[in-house]
Amino acid sequence: MNNAILFNFEVNKEKNRIDVERSFNGPVNLVWAAWTEADILDQWWAPKPYRAVTKSMNFTEGGRWHYYMLGPKGDKHWCLFDYESIEPLKHFSGIDAFCDENALLTNTKPRVKWENKFSANETETIVYIQLQFETLEDLETIIQMGFKEGFTAGLENLDQYIAAQNF
Repeated sequence: MNNAILFNFEVNKEKNRIDVERSFNGPVNLVWAAWTEADILDQWWAPKPYRAVTKSMNFTEGGRWHYYMLGPKGDKHWCLFDYESIEPLKHFSGIDAFCDENALLTNTKPRVKWENKFSANETETIVYIQLQFETLEDLETIIQMGFKEGFTAGLENLDQYIAAQNF
């Protein structure tokens, strides 16, 4: 497998968008599963020392993933991802939001539209991620929350998960 990791993270304030391009040293079916199956997402999604804990997940169009990030002091940060479109092994999209333990949306942090596209070649899978925000203020709020650092750490967790698999 190719050991060089492609990672592009671009903030486009004119379009209220973040574009991420990230390669993983694994086959598309493994990388897809890591993004779409709760038991695997729980292993990598949250940046350490946090960990993701799924309350429920229905990976179907119109379904949702309800989870929280558990902090080292027991704090819980609840989130909800509503799936809009899914094309197996190629694409999924949806809207991410902060919520409470009952999946009721909170207005404290912005909602984000996610588009994830998967592209594979012989040695790796590249995931193209586009995060669309309603306003520039929403984009800047997420950046100030440390999104780039946290997301980067989560993707590194995914690298470790993939490296531990026998494929």
